[in-house]
Amino acid sequence: MEQEFIVANQLGIHARVAAQIVKIAAQYDADVSISKSGNTVNGKNLLDLLTLVCPKGSKVLVSARGPDAAEALAALAALFQTKFGES
Repeated sequence: MEQEFIVANQLGIHARVAAQIVKIAAQYDADVSISKSGNTVNGKNLLDLLTLVCPKGSKVLVSARGPDAAEALAALAALFQTKFGES
């Protein structure tokens, strides 16, 4: 399962936002990966996420595989749609 998102919060995916993504992804029995511009990283690894360098407006592809893939993707979608609680 995969879904594309646009990073809509003002500061993009910075450390606090990456930590939120990792926290949500870690709750599910699923392999989560996030891709941007041909680079794919583990969605459960904070440092990996930060290496993607995703400012506002970036398009990312979130993929989830495993028993809880649908639930993981839905939870991450909600996080992206609410701009990570930022403006």
